[in-house]
Amino acid sequence: MNETKKMRPIWYFVGWVLLLCGILVVMAGVYGLFAPVPNESVVGYLHPDLWWGAIMIFVGLIYILTNRKVRIE
Repeated sequence: MNETKKMRPIWYFVGWVLLLCGILVVMAGVYGLFAPVPNESVVGYLHPDLWWGAIMIFVGLIYILTNRKVRIE
């Protein structure tokens, strides 16, 4: 009955933050595809928001999946 709760590592929560921010960045990138801004940057045609959002989602999923069963005393 006297069990101590084990905590999750910080990297698990970092993964969730990266995943959620990546989803927001991708959503903004998709919106930018359908409603382009007239003041585009030099590399705007490459849609860096879509690329960075996808990278953030991928890294976030890696952090979540690798730390989902890890518990710290």
